[in-house]
Amino acid sequence: MTPSSEISGLYRKSIAERRALARAWAGLSEEESRAWEFPPGVDPATLDRMIENVIGVMPIPLGVATHFRINGKDYLVPMAIEEPSVVAAASNSAKVARTSGGFFAQSTEPVMIGQVQIMDVADPAAARLRILAARTELLAAANAKDPVLVKFGGGARELEVRVLPSPRGTIVVVHLLVDARDAGGMNAVNTMCEALAPELARLAGGRSVLRIISNLAVHRLARARAVFPAAQLRTETMTGEEVVEGVLDAYAFAVADPFRCATHNKGIMNGISAVVLATGNDFRAIESGAHSFAAWKAAPDGAAIRPLTTYEKDRDGNLAATIELPVPVGLIGGATAVHPTAKANVKLLGVASARELGEVLAAVGLAQNFAALRALATEGIQRGHMELHARNLAASAGARPDEVDRVVARLVAERAIRFDRAKAVLEELRAGR
Repeated sequence: MTPSSEISGLYRKSIAERRALARAWAGLSEEESRAWEFPPGVDPATLDRMIENVIGVMPIPLGVATHFRINGKDYLVPMAIEEPSVVAAASNSAKVARTSGGFFAQSTEPVMIGQVQIMDVADPAAARLRILAARTELLAAANAKDPVLVKFGGGARELEVRVLPSPRGTIVVVHLLVDARDAGGMNAVNTMCEALAPELARLAGGRSVLRIISNLAVHRLARARAVFPAAQLRTETMTGEEVVEGVLDAYAFAVADPFRCATHNKGIMNGISAVVLATGNDFRAIESGAHSFAAWKAAPDGAAIRPLTTYEKDRDGNLAATIELPVPVGLIGGATAVHPTAKANVKLLGVASARELGEVLAAVGLAQNFAALRALATEGIQRGHMELHARNLAASAGARPDEVDRVVARLVAERAIRFDRAKAVLEELRAGR
């Protein structure tokens, strides 16, 4: 009989008590539950304060991408990700881009959007103008809620008012634009929206409902560009010019087809999310904003989707690539400020501001996307990826370190990257066959 998950007061127990309870509930052995142990250098009490009901950690491999030069500065880029080939692909792309000067990045001011939803407004068009007329007083009231942010050059900057149809009737939506400086901005923006909601509802003659930050941070963008020289792209079977044409064809597919575009943009986020996670930022917010931005820039009503990158052939026949996306990341507050691994990774990366971090993310995303398109246009995406996957399968099948390479070689040669075949190959090797 399955035990009940109705457990009250779990948060009051110690980590050890929670772990013992979870172990007993699932019937885990002592060896199995040891996987939850905290690594050296990480204070369990710190992580226990970050989320609820902590029982341990879920380690994700942390790698370092090399060769990155962005705006003339060299970077070693920490990447936390479980998917093979991502770190290697980013490093290889950065190496190619480096031959033409590396990546060149820029970013907008770190302005976030807070939304206040107002319902039951009799005259929404007139309400919009009443709210805009009170702009000065509303911005002052918002800034009074965070004088520290204002002191450091940030704060509420502008108001926008939109009138939207919905299944529940017309909605008046007020956007509060807040310069968050080096913070992600969630707490500051949400606090300001909460403070303004009653007055906005009074001005509109309706009732306020949601008061929350938006992850579609269209005012907080990072952009990067790079040239990948055709001469650096040739393979054993294709000229550099043919690779350029192949990448352009692959890009055109993503422009034309939302099913391809979804995976195209996912590949971009493979690199970006790995760096966001490594630096203790909210990778879910970045993912949501990036994919929403891909739809928003194609059509403001979200009726279409487009790639976050562009590819063109320049006058010299080289591949000119660009990227633009929202980057609501921070260097102060949240896990970035308290998680010891995140703090070490930020120091390794060497960024001095949230804007610089955003520019690094844009460059990494562009590198990752180029690597995927180049692989698709030449050898196929599976070759490098599957070799790394084969190593995981060999280890899972029980191969010792001195056996892994031989198992992988057989799996790749047979093009049979499967767990059952890995086990069979291992047995054959041990039997001398």
